[in-house]
Amino acid sequence: MTLSIAHLGPPGTYAEQAAVLYVNWLTKSTGVEATLCPYPTIPQSLRAVADGKAHLAVVPVENSIEGSVTTTLDTLWQLDSLQIQLALVLPIVHTLISCASSLDKIKSVYSHPQALAQCQGWLERFLPTVQIIPSNSTTEALQRLEQETTTAAIASSRAAQLYNLPILATGINDYPENCTRFWVVSQGEAIAGYQTSTTSTSHTSLAFSMPANTPGGLVKPLQIFAQLGINLSRIESRPTKRSLGEYLFFMDLEADVNEAQMQSALAELTTHTEILKIIGAYNVLPIGAFS
Repeated sequence: MTLSIAHLGPPGTYAEQAAVLYVNWLTKSTGVEATLCPYPTIPQSLRAVADGKAHLAVVPVENSIEGSVTTTLDTLWQLDSLQIQLALVLPIVHTLISCASSLDKIKSVYSHPQALAQCQGWLERFLPTVQIIPSNSTTEALQRLEQETTTAAIASSRAAQLYNLPILATGINDYPENCTRFWVVSQGEAIAGYQTSTTSTSHTSLAFSMPANTPGGLVKPLQIFAQLGINLSRIESRPTKRSLGEYLFFMDLEADVNEAQMQSALAELTTHTEILKIIGAYNVLPIGAFS
């Protein structure tokens, strides 16, 4: 069986790089082969899995500098059938790619909003007067650079090699310890057997809405996990998009969803929430697993 894996394109994005590393690990550990399928946006890559057009999607969920990738969270809330199967962490090193002869010739810089934000300090220092233009991905603008010699893009050195474009500056992210966490997502558990070799998992991710915006409403769900000794590694609020001031909450928990303590916590949590969704039980693949 050959798996099809959706990711944010065009080729050369960090999502594609994460997908390539994942495919290499998957092939080495299980023998399963895969093909990559680029999509213009993160929601489209997730919907490809929900619609059965791809087996898996590799999507960014959190960056160590800029925080959560909210479009990933919002889309996972909307698409009930999707489940996280695995997490992986990728180091991110940004480069400035341009056919300009020098930095002072550049008039505009394109990239994904996350990449632009991760390089904000560098841009303010070295390119304070340029026009900053957000795009759907780090690689979307690369094909225009040869024609527009006053334009630059922020992407990876791998992307520069793929498009045969010159790099004017490297390591331009404001903080050297820049990493992005990606989720490998499938439809339900149909192909969960390809993801990890163990039956137990180290993390559970869930999301829930509250029945009413009342004082202390969030304290009760948090107390459930605290009293059972279950550690929260992340909590994030997102608007419900129904009314101003109404929020959904996303949580990452350092526990296996099948453990007795987690089952007890989830049973109690349902009494304090309006909608509760388990969006994945999974392991985190360390960076060293790729080598």
